[in-house]
Amino acid sequence: MSATEIDFYEVLGVSRTADDATIKAAYRKLAMQFHPDRNGGCKENEDKFKGVSAAYECLKDPQKRAAYDRYGHAAFNGGMGGGGHPGADFGDIGDIFETIFGSAFGGGAGRQQPRRGADLRYDMEITLDDAFHGKSREIEIEVSQTCGTCEGSGAKPGTSARRCNLCSGMGKVRAKQGFFVVERACPNCHGRGEVIESPCRDCGGEGRVDKPQALEVEIPPGVDTGTRIRLSGKGEAGPRGAPPGDLYIFVHVRQHPVFEREGTTLITRVPISFTTAALGDSIDIPDLGGDHHALSIPAGIQSGKQLRVRGAGMPVLQGRGRGDMVVEIVVETPTKLSKVQREILQQFRETETGDECPDSKGFFDRLKDAFGG
Repeated sequence: MSATEIDFYEVLGVSRTADDATIKAAYRKLAMQFHPDRNGGCKENEDKFKGVSAAYECLKDPQKRAAYDRYGHAAFNGGMGGGGHPGADFGDIGDIFETIFGSAFGGGAGRQQPRRGADLRYDMEITLDDAFHGKSREIEIEVSQTCGTCEGSGAKPGTSARRCNLCSGMGKVRAKQGFFVVERACPNCHGRGEVIESPCRDCGGEGRVDKPQALEVEIPPGVDTGTRIRLSGKGEAGPRGAPPGDLYIFVHVRQHPVFEREGTTLITRVPISFTTAALGDSIDIPDLGGDHHALSIPAGIQSGKQLRVRGAGMPVLQGRGRGDMVVEIVVETPTKLSKVQREILQQFRETETGDECPDSKGFFDRLKDAFGG
């Protein structure tokens, strides 16, 4: 690295292991400090501002940063010409094929297309009732949006970007590499084909700023944990007017106090007394839609028996109809008995023959057979 090629990490005042957030924060701080509009046209500060912008443009891009870490400034200024670098990576090979064979291997030598904004993720927690009925919910997120001052151009109002002199607006430059002529992104305009001499003071030339955004999200009936709702164009704005990314809402449904859910099936466990289990009865069970269902309990029902109510479960997501509701019976043994109740039960036990509970009698018969009486 020559004396005139200052280390990009030193320019931003960060370590070589700094993460993307640290690099971005350092750039914004220095860009505001040395911005020409804040320094009365000071030539020294203007040069520093350009150096800070160049360093950030390189280090914020993972591929450019990797190339810079490996080769330094030579990765961008053709310094690996004259026989090539022994460690030239597959990016160099791709450029060579693009030069020889044209658009079939990469689209030719045209200007780079604006980079689309990043997709964003938002995790939303809702109730089971919300998942049943669906609802409209407002959320607020911090997201990069098109700068209103420069309308996304990145240039100071009243000015505009000019054609890059180094690449003549093509976005790419040629460098000789051994027997080949290699085309790569222009290091001056970073493939855009144009440069901004007077950046917007509000966005620092990015064409986008971070600010809160309120969005209305429509939650359709039938959503479940893991359902993904896509809001097209509501992600991060692209740099300098490039298309925005998308916002993905990931749904998480909270546990319900009564119902468990398996797809479109709702499951509830209903405890009944042992007299109800023995004699039978009818119980009333409401569903999430507010309808009530009279459920007949047959005499002699056992714990664990499941009774199904058709069409009383969850709605089918983006479809028609509903799943079922399953009622699992749990027979509860009384823990507190009055004297009269105890006497009645004692009389009942004295009249038992074993035929009243065939499963119990059958088990003890098998036990006797297995162990010889």
